[in-house]
Parts: sequence; structure tokens; C-alpha cells
Amino acid sequence: MSEKDERAEVAKRRVVYALPGMKDVIVRRGVRYAEADGSALTFDVYAPPASGGARRPAVLFVSGFPDPSGRLKAMPVFESWAELVAVSGMIAVQYTNAAPLRDATAMLAHLRSNAGELGIDERRIGVWACSGHVPTALALLAREGNALSCAVLCYGFMFDAESSRVVRDASAQFGFADAASGKSVADLAADVPLLVIRAGQDQIAGVNATIDDFVPRALARSLPLTFVNHATGPHAFDMMDDTDVSRDLVRQQLAFLAFHLGPHT
Repeated sequence: MSEKDERAEVAKRRVVYALPGMKDVIVRRGVRYAEADGSALTFDVYAPPASGGARRPAVLFVSGFPDPSGRLKAMPVFESWAELVAVSGMIAVQYTNAAPLRDATAMLAHLRSNAGELGIDERRIGVWACSGHVPTALALLAREGNALSCAVLCYGFMFDAESSRVVRDASAQFGFADAASGKSVADLAADVPLLVIRAGQDQIAGVNATIDDFVPRALARSLPLTFVNHATGPHAFDMMDDTDVSRDLVRQQLAFLAFHLGPHT
């Protein structure tokens, strides 16, 4: 199989875990939230099959690659992640963007300003990001931490350490935004729970080095950090590694989001 064929095959993959009712979620596509270069930027909303009248918590799937056409959010893996979130009782949001950090910020602002119409509880918004999308999520957390309730950061590039160019060089190689350049753990809010998942067999050079630097720095600040190392997991294990461990880690992510976005007394 050629490299092109392998990429095409990967693009068809869904999350290795499924829940009943995923195909019954209510999807509203192509909602406008901003404009870039004369073209509309839009988002899709995935809601539980029986939403009722109550406002739901929301999970924003952060996009770290410029994607004005929506190619990424239409990939089966991201659509199936959104379905999983929705069938778990939350609202999932996938969006297009032209400038990752600018548009992630605009998307979050739109959700908060239009929460009632969208059926969202603006006090309970979390973010999910993986791989090269994580630097934009970290930058959003550093900028908008007071507007976010939690974050899942999965097998992703974290911050560059003081003398490191790992994220910067990977950004140039793969095309994702080095949105958190100049930021560090010190810029994160002290009270936003984080779930960081490391793929022990990650094939992407530098990813785990940035995670290994991030975790002790986060612990030194006593941030509310949950850290999981999937010892045998490859990069993108949620779609590439159909094993009990990978499926359990998908369940853990959904449970983390549901717990931290749920109503607490």
C-alpha cells in the first residue's frame, strides 16, 4: 500500500470505542460564527438525542490547523468523537478556522454569547484536543482559562521548554499553529482540571519529550492534573489501536469531561 493509500485509509477511521445511540444524536451543521477573507467560518453542533429544555455542558474540539474548508472536522474520527460526547449527555462543537488561536477564541466567545440559543450552559464549557491541535488548546487555556471548566489534551505537543525548539520545528514540519509559543505552565489557570494522556509508543518525534517536561512543571504548581500513560499506545491510539486499553482510555476521557462539566454542589 502506498503512503497516499495509507493516509486515505487513516482518514476513514472512527474512534475505536462506540456507545449506543451515537447515530441518533442531533446534528446542526454550518452555523456561522465569524468571517475570514470574505468567507463564513462555521461550526457544527452535536446534541444528545433527547436534549429537552435544559441547557447542557459543551465540549469544544479545538482545531490547531488552519482548516477553512472543514476537512478536518468532517473526518470520521472527529465526527465519532463528537457523537460520543453528545450521547454522553453533553454538546459537542466542531468548527472551521482560518487562524487557529484567533478563531478558537472567537468560537468560544460565540458559544458564550449565544449559549441560550444553542442550548449550552456557558458556565460549563470544556475543551478537547489531540496531537498538533494541543498547542492551540494550551494557548486558549492560557488566554481564556476563566471561561473554561476543564481540558483533555491527548498525545499532543505541549509547551516548548526555555531552550527547546521541538514544538516550533514540528509546527513548521506538519503545519499546525505554534500558538503557545512564549507561553509556559506558569500561564495556565490554577483551577482548570487537566487530563493529559501520553502514548508510550508515540512515533511522532518530540511529542513525548514535551509531555515529559510538562507534567513535573504542572505538578510543581500543584495544578489539578490527571495524567495517564498508555504504555503500549501509538500516536492516535483512539483510532489506530483497537484494544481494550485504548477503548478504556476513550471511556476515561468521556468520564472526565462528564464529571468536570456536570453540576456539582
